[in-house]
Amino acid sequence: MNIKQTDKKYIAGTYGRFDLALVKGKGSLVYDENGKEYIDLGTGIAVNIFGVGDDEWKKAVEAQLDAIPHASNLYFTEPCARLAEMLCEKTGMSKVFFGNSGAEANECAIKAARKWGLVNKGEGYSTIITLKNSFHGRTVTTLAATGQDGYHTDFGPFTEGFVYADAHDAADVERLADENKCCAVMMEPVQGEGGVYPLSKEFVSLVLAIAKEKNLLVITDEVQTGNGRTGELYAYMNYGFRPDIFTTAKGLGGGLPIGACVFGEKTADILTPGSHGSTFGGNPAACAGACSILSRIDTALLDGVKKKSEYIISQLKNAKGVEDISGMGLMLGIKPVRPKAEIIEECMQNGVLVLGAKEKIRLLPALNIPDDLLAKGIEVLKEALAKC
Repeated sequence: MNIKQTDKKYIAGTYGRFDLALVKGKGSLVYDENGKEYIDLGTGIAVNIFGVGDDEWKKAVEAQLDAIPHASNLYFTEPCARLAEMLCEKTGMSKVFFGNSGAEANECAIKAARKWGLVNKGEGYSTIITLKNSFHGRTVTTLAATGQDGYHTDFGPFTEGFVYADAHDAADVERLADENKCCAVMMEPVQGEGGVYPLSKEFVSLVLAIAKEKNLLVITDEVQTGNGRTGELYAYMNYGFRPDIFTTAKGLGGGLPIGACVFGEKTADILTPGSHGSTFGGNPAACAGACSILSRIDTALLDGVKKKSEYIISQLKNAKGVEDISGMGLMLGIKPVRPKAEIIEECMQNGVLVLGAKEKIRLLPALNIPDDLLAKGIEVLKEALAKC
């Protein structure tokens, strides 16, 4: 098969793919159809957090495939229950709903917040404040929640009930809360698709105070930031608070599709039988893999994430061709002097895979990437950045 030609003929043209067909990989190394080796600093957009084909994850998934790979949610399954227990015990949260993606997790959070508003504040209290430059998913509703005008085209009418605050201006959040019948504020601790911008601790602290005063739920979107990516298990932990709801996906599955909407005490019982559901949500094989992933995100790993982050920043902060570095942990954005597309292409030609986010180069390496591979990959990136 000519992979690229067949793809272009039969796959809907929704992706601007790089001119690269990957066929295998192990850890932080992947290989194309010609056998060329690449250091992977993108991990499938923060999914393969222990690298490609992690042995412990694979063992857990294969064992579950031999037991029962799928059962509907009309029945109990052990991996689903175990994963929910782990998530709650590690975060102090109370209940979990499983879906298949970050967008589904965010849809669940939005539905739960609206029902909570109806039950606790009254008819019409359904508006959710999100932040400008945010990204919450590709469904019609999560696109509406996304605070970027560029996503609000072509597919209208979009779901109503979202207003957008400046991500640096808590007074704007307060104004919107006063002008609308709001039930919640929803934010990414680090705006990933928006350019890898962390929210400031001061801003988050003020938003939390506003939410308390106005009786608003606080929802954090941890789809990309979660599962150790920022140096804590979930990024909200860097800010010293616990949300009423958080969502996660990507790295939780380690390579299989999964999404989770995690509820605190305030929202634990807002969804009742029949109010929400998912055929594949809580899939036993995906949950077994996720249990393996979550069980190994410990203090030693998180300390390693922070050290690797410090290394990358130390290498690139004052490097030629670098205007700025933003992000947290192993979720970093590098603003280059020359166009990012040129740098991404040059890195790929030299055996290193990096991503983009707005005008930046985005790095999302495996949390356990070996130091020698990381150093080699960063050196290739430095050389590409310097050609300005």
